[in-house]
Amino acid sequence: MRHLLPGLALMIATLASAPQAGAVTCGPLEHDGNRYIVCEVDAASEDLRLFRSDDNGTPFGHFSVLKSELARQGQDLVFAMNAGMYHEDRSPVGHYIEDGHEEMRVISSPGPGNFGLLPNGIFCIGKDWARVIETRDFLSRRPDCRYATQSGPMLVIDGALHPRFLPDSTSRYIRNGVGTSADGSRVFFAISQNTVTFHEFARLFRDALKLPNALFLDGNISRLYAPQVGRADLGRRMGPIVAVTTPAQ
Repeated sequence: MRHLLPGLALMIATLASAPQAGAVTCGPLEHDGNRYIVCEVDAASEDLRLFRSDDNGTPFGHFSVLKSELARQGQDLVFAMNAGMYHEDRSPVGHYIEDGHEEMRVISSPGPGNFGLLPNGIFCIGKDWARVIETRDFLSRRPDCRYATQSGPMLVIDGALHPRFLPDSTSRYIRNGVGTSADGSRVFFAISQNTVTFHEFARLFRDALKLPNALFLDGNISRLYAPQVGRADLGRRMGPIVAVTTPAQ
């Protein structure tokens, strides 16, 4: 708790003074000695969507390419983050829905790598709401997702940390993920500013942000576009991208 309260106070102060873009706020947060950037999105009021490729099927790959395409359509890019694991051709590894069209089915079997470290989950964006849902629960409920991306492992499942996470793990990476409030109205995207373990990252969502469910997005190509905090990360080409857009002024 000694780490949590100063960190939250710093984030609140930053958000209060930062330029606001609709109901998207970004700021730094410290938890247990680790540094993060956390962005909160109001799912009811913001245009939160997934993007992977243009009308010709060419993957966007970079925030700058997506930003240029949105500008051509009279839209501004407010916030963006890489949104799930992908193959060499930038196609999604797991379930993927964009604007109601399913590009990839749900993968529910265990497998290699982080994606197959069950339980994994699906980030589902509906009309005026968004939720992180564990994959087996998703298959039983079949929610109406306008957009969806599957990744893994889950970080937090109904308030509990993933059972495979070890407090004394030595596997440390820059990591990013997403968590949602119980009612689906608030979405929190986080990216670490220093290398963290899965256990540390999951506790950020459960203990600091108080979210019942959270999903790991990646740990190798974690990137953020958030002009509020001066971030427009470069690097290897991405697959799915989650973004908030707004009509150009």
